[in-house]
Amino acid sequence: MIAKIDQLLQEVETITASNAEELEALRIKYLSKKGAINELMADFRTVPAEQKKEVGMKLNTLKTKAQEKIAALKEQFESQDNGCEGIDLTRTAYPMELGTRHPLTIVKNEIIDIFSRLGFCIAEGPEVEDDLHVFTKLNFAADHPARDMQDTFFVESNEDDVTKNIILRTHTSSVQVRAMDFSKPPIRILCPGRVYRNEAISYRAHCFFHQIEGLYIDKNVSFTDLKQVLLLFAKEMFGEETKIRLRPSYFPFTEPSAEMDISCNICGGKGCNFCKHTGWVEILGCGMVDPNVLEASGIDSKIYSGYAFGMGVERITNLKYQVKDLRMFSENDTRFLKEFENAY
Repeated sequence: MIAKIDQLLQEVETITASNAEELEALRIKYLSKKGAINELMADFRTVPAEQKKEVGMKLNTLKTKAQEKIAALKEQFESQDNGCEGIDLTRTAYPMELGTRHPLTIVKNEIIDIFSRLGFCIAEGPEVEDDLHVFTKLNFAADHPARDMQDTFFVESNEDDVTKNIILRTHTSSVQVRAMDFSKPPIRILCPGRVYRNEAISYRAHCFFHQIEGLYIDKNVSFTDLKQVLLLFAKEMFGEETKIRLRPSYFPFTEPSAEMDISCNICGGKGCNFCKHTGWVEILGCGMVDPNVLEASGIDSKIYSGYAFGMGVERITNLKYQVKDLRMFSENDTRFLKEFENAY
């Protein structure tokens, strides 16, 4: 063992390299995991006890000198003047412009940040879903208009058994159903994602858009809890002076249900064209989770209650940045995207 170490020590002291490739080959030969020095390290356990101290010191000396020699040669190559110092020959000759986040992404991240500070966790699910999770378990009647081809994109349809129909999800509430199926209360989730509706594309509607829905299920959850959470969200998103109002509404999966308006952040509630001179703008729907929805996922509605809410990301983005044509969000016009370079 000592003879091998002395031999390698002599080799290391005399090694030279004319280029970086040769130097890398020497590094692999001596210092890699399968190199000569590591092989000696592996054989160290077979050295007799009375020789371990001497052999160990020589091994350490060998490894240190090999590292120093390789480092010195590397520094020598790096310091050589090759006429291209400071020039990156792989760089494009054209200036590279930095991109920016999409406005929908900016707003989505801001919404997620607000609710994450309230304890909501992100949950995601498939965009290609079945009727069971999109409609049936959410208390939609068998003859509900949303199940028609005019409102929903069907991938596969089974007229004999609607629960087996494969569709593009029309809302991210399907993610909430999956969470209730596989989780036990308390549940506090936020469900962002893309959804699809069979609608004609225009400046105010599109066949796909983005939603963020929230769900909270626990013992003794009340409508007051929902109202306070939404009030805090509105103030964080649109400013401390923002006011909210809740109007009675109807959704199959919540009871009671409401739609929430905020005081127009453009005119300050005084009335303008954007809010149709009412001073209020609708931003989301909400309500207490219907007991039938809880029971469909195996949650005892006599013990647990909960609230749910959902909003369109495009709607919130319009309010913040006053984008008047929804089609601009999906056309990838770089002139439009450049307007948001300083938005985050």
